[in-house]
Amino acid sequence: MGNSVKNLCVVGIQWGDEGKGKLVDVLTSDFDIVGRYQGGANAGHTVQIGDKEYILHLIPSGILQEGKVCAIGNGVVIDPKALIEELDHLAELGLMREDHLWISDRAHVVLPYHRALDRAKEESAGVGEKLGTTLRGIGPCYTDKASRLGLRMADLVDAKRFRALLTRNLEKKNKELVVLYGCEPLDLESIYTEYTAYADRLRSRVRDVGAFLLAESKRGAKILFEGAQGFLLDVDHGTYPFVTSSNTSFLGLGPGTGFSQRRVDTVLGVAKAYSTRVGEGPFPTELDSREGEDLRTQGKEFGATTGRPRRCGWLDMVAIRYAVGVGDVDALAVTKLDVLDGFKEIKVATRYRTTDGSEGTLPTSVDGDAEPLYETLPGWSSGVADCRRPEDLPKEALEYLQFIADEADCPIAMVSVGKERSAVVRFDPWLRPSKTSAEELSLHGKRSHG
Repeated sequence: MGNSVKNLCVVGIQWGDEGKGKLVDVLTSDFDIVGRYQGGANAGHTVQIGDKEYILHLIPSGILQEGKVCAIGNGVVIDPKALIEELDHLAELGLMREDHLWISDRAHVVLPYHRALDRAKEESAGVGEKLGTTLRGIGPCYTDKASRLGLRMADLVDAKRFRALLTRNLEKKNKELVVLYGCEPLDLESIYTEYTAYADRLRSRVRDVGAFLLAESKRGAKILFEGAQGFLLDVDHGTYPFVTSSNTSFLGLGPGTGFSQRRVDTVLGVAKAYSTRVGEGPFPTELDSREGEDLRTQGKEFGATTGRPRRCGWLDMVAIRYAVGVGDVDALAVTKLDVLDGFKEIKVATRYRTTDGSEGTLPTSVDGDAEPLYETLPGWSSGVADCRRPEDLPKEALEYLQFIADEADCPIAMVSVGKERSAVVRFDPWLRPSKTSAEELSLHGKRSHG
């Protein structure tokens, strides 16, 4: 993004799975520290380097770049077992040192009763009530956090305190599991033994991450922040109630790390060249057609965490404009442009028609009565996978990107054209909305969304 950017945040602006992991990996070489600020092991970042594919769930994608330090912020909920499995896998690959990863002492811990309750609630939900969660215990863990019942990493690594809090909580959770859902109760001793072993493995990595980030920034370190999931899954601003349990946008960075958002120079919003969604919930541009199946097949649209097939549809600019504005996005990165190779025509939703007659904005409740209104653009026949410069792209592909920039009123800085780390086209100067002046596009500060 240029040497003038000291601190950068990369966020998804759709329903997740936008390819943030790859872009964080690409951008990490320009930064010293990579931090994550929300979500849990329900998120998955896939990075392709050469013929190797890496899938990360809790550890920031920056860990794949040699010599970089990664930090997991307090806004992340941590499944210790999943985290240790990732650490062990990376160690086998020679990608992990003791001082390469720090974990916030204030991050909350996902425990077996969270996963049990997640599954019990989802399986007992009536028709139309299922949320399509990953069953990883994320929602129940965030619920405990808000209810002041949560256990944090600082509690986990203090054996005496951990046992006291676990005993208190398990008594409540077993009653809920047995009485409300007819499940078997969980055993205190087996959980305590298992998780104290995890605590022994992780204790040396647990510290005050907020203080660490601030101190390193004051010493001149450049920090890259990554969000998990996407803006439309934000618990406050997404398609509620079919959302995750955290603030997935840039707005969650400060609370999720203890690092002031005012210290972040640029927000890069990541969007696919089309739309996908995993799980239940509204999806106005979803394609139940051959075109939707083609997008799924060509884009290999299956969840990195669950393997579930993703729902696919045309690009939704109504949703993206909303995410860009509310999420304070400075520039866009468009991913998977290569998946559109060979489409004769490409549709883009630019407005909705709803039962109340409104158009152009994202309704608070987006359901079946939001009819997307499309504009049709010409596709391109030649492939884009080997393109590395803007001038290499087909004219129709450039016109498609320009259309996105104009509709979003936000410049495009990067385009991903394949899975490989090198398959990126950078625009310098950025591909600009026709109605935005050059002065507003400086990387040195925020641009106005007026």
